[in-house]
Amino acid sequence: MQTAPKKVVNAWAMYDWANSVFNLVITTTFFPIYYLGVTGDGNEATKTDYIDFLWFKHVPNSSLYNYTMATGFLIVALMSPILSSIADYKGNKKSFMRFLLTLGSLSCMGFYFFKSDTLLLGTILMITATVGYWSSLVFYNSYLPEIAAPQDRDRISAKGFMYGYIGSVLLQIIGFVLVMLAGDDAKAQSNAVRLTFVLVGIWWLAFAQITLKNMPAGKPSGDGQNKNLLRNGFQELGKVLRQVKAMPVLWLFLCAFFFYNMGVQTVMLIATNFGKEELALDTTVLIATVVIIQLVAIIGAFTMSRLSEKFGNFRVLMAVVLLWIVVCVYAYFFLTNKWQFFGVAAVVGLVMGGIQSLSRSTYSKLMPVTKDTASFFSFYDVTEKIAIVVGMFSFGFITQMTGSMRNSILALITFFVLGLVILLFAYRRTKTNSLTESD
Repeated sequence: MQTAPKKVVNAWAMYDWANSVFNLVITTTFFPIYYLGVTGDGNEATKTDYIDFLWFKHVPNSSLYNYTMATGFLIVALMSPILSSIADYKGNKKSFMRFLLTLGSLSCMGFYFFKSDTLLLGTILMITATVGYWSSLVFYNSYLPEIAAPQDRDRISAKGFMYGYIGSVLLQIIGFVLVMLAGDDAKAQSNAVRLTFVLVGIWWLAFAQITLKNMPAGKPSGDGQNKNLLRNGFQELGKVLRQVKAMPVLWLFLCAFFFYNMGVQTVMLIATNFGKEELALDTTVLIATVVIIQLVAIIGAFTMSRLSEKFGNFRVLMAVVLLWIVVCVYAYFFLTNKWQFFGVAAVVGLVMGGIQSLSRSTYSKLMPVTKDTASFFSFYDVTEKIAIVVGMFSFGFITQMTGSMRNSILALITFFVLGLVILLFAYRRTKTNSLTESD
């Protein structure tokens, strides 16, 4: 196949520009800080704040945040396979994508009404925003093998992530300026953050229209005679599962991705909480740190795509996962001040953009040529979401049991090590397959 025209490729990448503001401006930066402030006791001397919420009694507010996020990801994991299978069968994945991104962006705007006395509303909106963001990515990612030839997928995937990080940095800076203009007035700072939430929703919804306008219309994989879409969804899901299991390298890669992604996504989602609770860093320092991460991530995504051309996807992925292990070990034993936090953030940024971009393109290369692209990417998505559920729950549970987020880093190290080992097996399998084919 040939890569689609530049206009289509750029329009595809624009969705990363549009939606990444949610993941990086809200879930990575402003929302965790705001959430801890809203649910805290207002006493900066208190290292850990406890809260009662529904059936949760006297639980650390950071753990409650982790459980909320895990719930959203679990819903995504349960619904994505069915939605994507139906979308492939009917050929209407663009419609699913439009609905989900609208749900997510409107939820972001709704955060404006999230205050200390509306915790339930904020919790529900966080779940619906998470569902909207991550579920829409299933359909977005599934376009990659449709618009990009195999040899161009690393580059185009990286382009999407670079667009996303650049857009996120711009809106991040806007939010940062709004907070700085608020001064030391706590109420004014709160209003500035809530206004940033609204801007994220508007940004996401507006720029996503460029993608929706230019993406090709879907072609149904079904014959149009089966009206039981739910049953057909399960049938399509089973068919894809059988195909994946029959491809050892793809199956091993998904297993490796499951474990190392536990670590990657958990670090992204809890980094600001860690800085606030374990290192007592103020909001300005935390926001500046995330900006550093995103700026370096642009370089990381570009660099990893180039390195993969020279050394191959698996070799680069293994090197990156090994670097993640080093970062986590350092954070557990030595991370004690803001300057070390800045240094770790720079390294995390470098490997964060690279590993996400390269994982997506590697999967698209390993999957077979098929019309059921959304169904295949739903497996990728489900793997990712269940990994996040396990990672977030593990981190929150260990924090709750031990009273320290630092102890939870040990779980992250374990996840990365398991991912590295399985990646090595997958890589060896690719070499064996190559020798077999040459014979």
